[in-house]
Amino acid sequence: MREFILNCSAFKIMCVGLIFFTASYLLFVAVNLLLTKKILPALNMGKTLDSRALGLDQSRREIQLSMLTIFIFGAGVVFPWGLLQLGWARLAVAPSLMQTLVEMLVLVVWNEVHFYINHRLLHTAWLRRFHLPHHRSIVTTPWTAYSFHPVEALMLGSVLMLPMLLHDFSVYSLVFVPLFSLFINSVGHANYDVNPSSNFFLYHGIRRHQLHHAHFNGNYGFMLPLMDRLCKTSLPAEARSPLNNKK
Repeated sequence: MREFILNCSAFKIMCVGLIFFTASYLLFVAVNLLLTKKILPALNMGKTLDSRALGLDQSRREIQLSMLTIFIFGAGVVFPWGLLQLGWARLAVAPSLMQTLVEMLVLVVWNEVHFYINHRLLHTAWLRRFHLPHHRSIVTTPWTAYSFHPVEALMLGSVLMLPMLLHDFSVYSLVFVPLFSLFINSVGHANYDVNPSSNFFLYHGIRRHQLHHAHFNGNYGFMLPLMDRLCKTSLPAEARSPLNNKK
């Protein structure tokens, strides 16, 4: 895969990026909808976090913005690819499994930091208008995951640029980041708590992000509470009033 990426043309790498993000996004959305609308309710597992009705024409708007985001993310792989072509970044040669796993862990932590910084910026007066399209989805769906204004998509899509300048990563750890991010994003917007009695980080993260959409401010982190605790931006306990009681 390393040699394939290095030898691609700019047009070819953008086409590969578009196929990668389109297929990944549609797969995650389809699985989430199947689980949360059909399988889990039929098994009496979990519950909907916010049972209020979706906004007017919400699904159509989310799908349209998602397709634009997929184009930006897909075509945007030309930028990290460009770092490789310019010699400003390099891919690791024959990295060990341990190196790849450590890199994945480091990039997961960096993704949390990068997301928090950009998310906080998107809630400032200067940039808030670019984040409001995402927040029009007060009750979220799997389609909300990529429902971004193009400026927000560009900001969030820059996650790999700085790390690649600082370290020669395995191509597998770099591919892992968008897949992991999309998985967490899709699950985090599914508006469904699989196990309400568990505080496992994934379930807890889903609840935290749904509260962010319901209250707009607070809980700016991606999936872990780390940055919100450090920066004292976690929503207070009283914000956890049952959203499924609201009409």
